[in-house]
Amino acid sequence: MAGRLRVRFLLEAGFGGGAAALGVLTLFWRDWIEAIFGIDPDHHSGSFEWLIVAGLFIIAVSLGSLARADWRRIAAVRSRGIDPIGE
Repeated sequence: MAGRLRVRFLLEAGFGGGAAALGVLTLFWRDWIEAIFGIDPDHHSGSFEWLIVAGLFIIAVSLGSLARADWRRIAAVRSRGIDPIGE
């Protein structure tokens, strides 16, 4: 169980951090979607990029909350004398 918690925590923290990084990238470079993918879904109005920022923010907060809960479970397992990382 402890190993699965560790993997789950790492996935949640990693994807949450990635979502936050893409959200920040979108705030500073609003045309990255057009530059990377070569498509312009909103015809340079910026509405699609703000939708991306909002979605990525929700994903980052959700995954961050889940990772925090897993971190607490790992700490609880450690307090019982079991090392979840060393296995």
